[in-house]
Order: sequence, then structure tokens, then C-alpha cells
Amino acid sequence: MASLLWRRAPAAAARRLLLLLLPPAPAARRGSWGLPAALVRRGGLVGGRWLETPAAFPVQDPASGEELGRVADCGAAEARAAVRAAHEAGGAWGRLPAKERSVCLRRWYELMMENKEELARIITAENGKPLKEAQGEILYSASFLEWFAEEARRVYGDVIPASAKDRRILVLKQPVGVAAIITPWNFPSAMITRKVGAALAAGCTVVVKPAEDTPLSALALGELANQAGIPAGVYNVVPCSRQQTPAVGEVLCTDPLVAKISFTGSTATGKILLKHAAGTVKRVSMELGGHAPFIVFDSANVDRAVAGAIASKYRNSGQTCVCTNRFLVQKGIHDKFVEKFAEAIKRELHVGSGFDAKTTQGPLINEKAVEKVERHINDAVSQGASIVTGGKRHSLGKNFFEPTLLSNVTTKMLCTQEETFGPLAPVIKFETEAEAVAIANAADVGLAGYFYSQDPAQIWRVAEQLEVGMVGVNEGIVSSVESPFGGVKQSGLGREGSKYGIDEYLEIKYVCFGGL
Repeated sequence: MASLLWRRAPAAAARRLLLLLLPPAPAARRGSWGLPAALVRRGGLVGGRWLETPAAFPVQDPASGEELGRVADCGAAEARAAVRAAHEAGGAWGRLPAKERSVCLRRWYELMMENKEELARIITAENGKPLKEAQGEILYSASFLEWFAEEARRVYGDVIPASAKDRRILVLKQPVGVAAIITPWNFPSAMITRKVGAALAAGCTVVVKPAEDTPLSALALGELANQAGIPAGVYNVVPCSRQQTPAVGEVLCTDPLVAKISFTGSTATGKILLKHAAGTVKRVSMELGGHAPFIVFDSANVDRAVAGAIASKYRNSGQTCVCTNRFLVQKGIHDKFVEKFAEAIKRELHVGSGFDAKTTQGPLINEKAVEKVERHINDAVSQGASIVTGGKRHSLGKNFFEPTLLSNVTTKMLCTQEETFGPLAPVIKFETEAEAVAIANAADVGLAGYFYSQDPAQIWRVAEQLEVGMVGVNEGIVSSVESPFGGVKQSGLGREGSKYGIDEYLEIKYVCFGGL
């Protein structure tokens, strides 16, 4: 989303939303995808109806480049219609007893579990991640609907003792209203349910704008939401191409009927959205870019640290916001760690199609992502870094890249200054704890950080000093439905998941009863 400048296309006013009686998407049964025709939708979802637009955009398999199908290319008119539908449905949904909203969310969760294999295949087809990882994402995604189905009944107000004897002070929590949900391609299902589950539990309605690379997962969730009995207008989806994104984003950020924006994506795009949201002073929560450090101290268990490094760095081919981007390894253990890390990469990681059972590393989302990895490697090598393993594109195709490990890395190299978002692991050697913490905290973002140590005092010191929103101590993966997810500095605002996640969609109202 390079720009969100208003674009009022002359044809927009004439655009008609038509009821779409969907046949199976043309590509749904071709190739090796085996996508479920019943869940592959091609239209937008507005007010409970599947709607088509005059134009459509292609969704491609990043592994082969083949077209999976074409999806409705929604514009400003469809976005405004979705916002109105959400607004009109909001009053009734917000007034429902929390138990009834809980039942709807629970049924949606159950349908996800009943269709988990089919939903996973959709993710692998449009995102490219290995099927096993996609299956894990669906379980993670569904867990947010289960969690917030339970949290819906735990939105408690308060009674505060008043200083005047004839008064009573009450605190109510009420839904903020329509929430615009803007999600990325790297977790095309879980990033939706983590936001939408909280919003619906709180009594809000939503308009989801999925990433243009991966709209099929959002639309499949919409099909299941309809089946679950989620009322029309409560969950709306407006897929759009990269060309239509500025117009759709403009509507979602500026329409006065939208009360809340929740966004996961780059820090640069987040700043644009914040500027637009300021015009109507909307509530905003954002999970933005990361640049996670992974520190290995001399006291660490090297084998555990290597296992954590593999998990933290190479999940989804390095395309997650909490992936390690910088490895900092203390001098006394450095050579041993690098040797074992290289051995593990060669032994455990296998590049291939996500539908191949032995694959652990699928394609990157597009060639632009591959080019960024290449640029970071070339820059590092030109400044003296050594390629321990990998370092080039894989022979399988233009979007595949070898898992890469660099040593002799310094903080002057691009790969230690920017988020790579790919399968590149640069290792920096350090001498003291203070030096490692200083390097880790030098970034202007702070989403996740990891370190390995068996020194209890050091564990407390470093965990408290790292300037990040989430810390993994002797763990390479920290995400869970029960835990608050979010960052500090320029990594975002607010928290998702956990008991805190629902607060992002609630307003606090003070009520004073007098004359008692």
C-alpha cells in the first residue's frame, strides 16, 4: 500500500453489486492443489451476500506461478457498501447477550475444525508454505475463535465507591463499533481470526481487507461464518488488487462510520494508515515490522539453541514478523554454534512445493521478496561476510531460495539493519552481555526477541532490558492464543490475543447515579 490517496474513479458510481451464484472456481480442481470447491469463493462478502464486481484479479500459486482463480476486485464503492452493512448490523449484534455471540463464535470454530484440512490446502496453494505449517496455522487460527468465544462472556464492568453518599459510580464496557481489519499474506487465516474473534466477541462488526496475494482464506472464512449463523453484515470481506488497494484503504481509514482500525503489516504502511485515521480520531491497533534479535550466551545449551534457531528463523521460509533477523552469539560458543547450525540447516531443511510431504521450506511469496534476500546477501559478502551454507536461488523456480547462513557479519551490513523477511540467518560475534543488549536494542522497532542462557541472574537482567514486546527465553517460538501479542517502539500499538486482546475493541463508559 504505497499510497492511500483518494481516487474517485468515474466508473465507481456506476459499479453494481450483483448476487454471485458461484460455480467452483475454474482452477479449483486443476494441478496438485485439490482445493475444496465449496470453500473457494470468488466474490466479495457484503451484508451476507456473495457479490461480484465488473473486474477481477488473479490469485497465483507462488510455487508454480499458475493461476488459482480470479477474485472480485473491489473498489471504493464496495468498501463503502461493506462499511454501511457492518454499521447497520452493528446495533443488533452489539445488543445480543454475550452468550449468544459466544455460541456463534464457537460454532464458527467448530466448522473450522471440521474443515481444517481443506482450509490448510487453500493456505498452501495461495501462500506457498508447507502443508504441515498450513495445518498448524489453521489450528492456531481456529483457537482464537474458541478463545474469544469464551472471553465474550468475561467482559466485566466495575462499581467504584463514590465520595458522595448519594451517588453510585458504574463503569460499563461497550463495543467501539465498526472495525476495519487489514491483514497480511504471511498468515492469511490466523491474522484474521486473531482480530475478528476479539472484535465480534466485544460486539463489534468488521470489514476485512485481506492481502491481494492471499484473499481465498479470508473468503473461505466468510463461507464458514455464514454457515455458523454469524448474522449478515457482521463479517464482511472486500478483496482487491494492488491497484485498488489505495482507494479501498482510503475508505476504511476515513469513513466516519468506521470506529476502529486493526492492521498487521509493514511499519511504513502503518504510518500511512495512522495519518489517515487521525482525521476522524479512530481507535487504532497495529502489529508492524520486526527485527528480532536471537542472542546465544556462553552458558547456553548449544543443541537447544540450534533447535530454537531453526524454528525461529526458517518457519514459513523466514516470512514472519517474529522471525529472527539477527543472530548474536558470544565469542566462547560462536564457532560451535555456527558449525551445528549449518549442520542442522543441511540436515533438516528441504526446499520444495508446499504440497510435498518432505518440504520444510516453500517458496517466497514473490520474486520481489527473493530479490531483497539476494540484495542483503550481496551487501554482506561485499563487506566481508562469509556464506556458510546456501546463498543463492534454488533450482526449483524463481521464488525459491536456499536456506542461508552467514558468518563474519557486522552491524554495518543491511541484513542487520533491515528486516529481511526471508531464509537468511546472519551471525554476529559479541564478547559481553552489555554489548549484545546494546546491539539488540539499537533498532527502532521492537516486536520479539530471543535469547539462550542457563544463568538465572542473566536471564532476569536480559529479559527486562530487551526493548521488545515479547521475549523468548530458551524458546524459539513464543506465539500462543493465551499470550498478548504486540510490540514496542515502531513495531506497533496495542495487543492481540490473550485476555487483553478484547480490550482493543471496547470503550469504557462512566455512569454516575445521583440523588440516591
